[in-house]
Amino acid sequence: MASGIFAILDDIAALMDDVAVTAKIATKKTAGILGDDLAVNAEKATGFLSSRELPVLWAITKGSFINKLIIVPIALLLNAFFPIAIKVILILGGVYLAYEGVEKIIEYFFHRQKEGHEVVAEIKQDGKDAEKAKVKSAIMTDFILSIEIVIIALGTVLTESLSLQILTVSVVALLATVGVYGIVAIIVRMDDAGYKLIKRSGDKGLVASMGHILVKSLPVIIRILAVVGTIALILVAGGIFAHNIDFLHHLLPTVPSIIKETLLGLIAGLLAVAMVKIVKAIF
Repeated sequence: MASGIFAILDDIAALMDDVAVTAKIATKKTAGILGDDLAVNAEKATGFLSSRELPVLWAITKGSFINKLIIVPIALLLNAFFPIAIKVILILGGVYLAYEGVEKIIEYFFHRQKEGHEVVAEIKQDGKDAEKAKVKSAIMTDFILSIEIVIIALGTVLTESLSLQILTVSVVALLATVGVYGIVAIIVRMDDAGYKLIKRSGDKGLVASMGHILVKSLPVIIRILAVVGTIALILVAGGIFAHNIDFLHHLLPTVPSIIKETLLGLIAGLLAVAMVKIVKAIF
């Protein structure tokens, strides 16, 4: 009896060791998408009143967890019984990401930028509706990026046992959510941490200087993340098209992949934006 228990424990330990190894490999392969996920969601989790930042971020985080709970079992089932569906889902997700990225670029260049007092007034007036819309958009974008993360993680363990596939993909999905949104929470609360340091130090000394740096750095980081997040949407979309459509994969073989993927993302995004405008005009 005792030897049987020890044998089971030994099997569990061996399985956990294998999961640690495969999860490490999968995390490395998804690092690029995780970076994109961080940039995109940090940009989407900002632009609210200070008192609403953490509640909004928590709502997005819960949505991200639900996304993973939906995606992981479906990805495993589709991979086992209908693998072609994964490609179709990825491509449709790529179209959505391209649309979001190009729409941001069009809005930046062709719409008047709102002044600070206009943004604050708008937030106060339409706070709940704007907040719900932004949370919904963030969760939808997270859903698409999560599909990419889960599929890449699954691709690293296709030759392994089903139990190892399930555990590896689940670990990567959990790390993606906790890691990304943990860092986003730190970023969006930088200014509050800075103000507290300034207040506690009486606005004197090294601590106060650190507080001022944190306060002044946040707007710069947010602007950078807004740009990086937009580029990330287009690049991830272009990468999905290039890796999952054979014709596009072999198109322009001499062109660097980053340029080709950017062009594919931009073209798909422009077409998607045009289609949406046409549909809105008709209906």
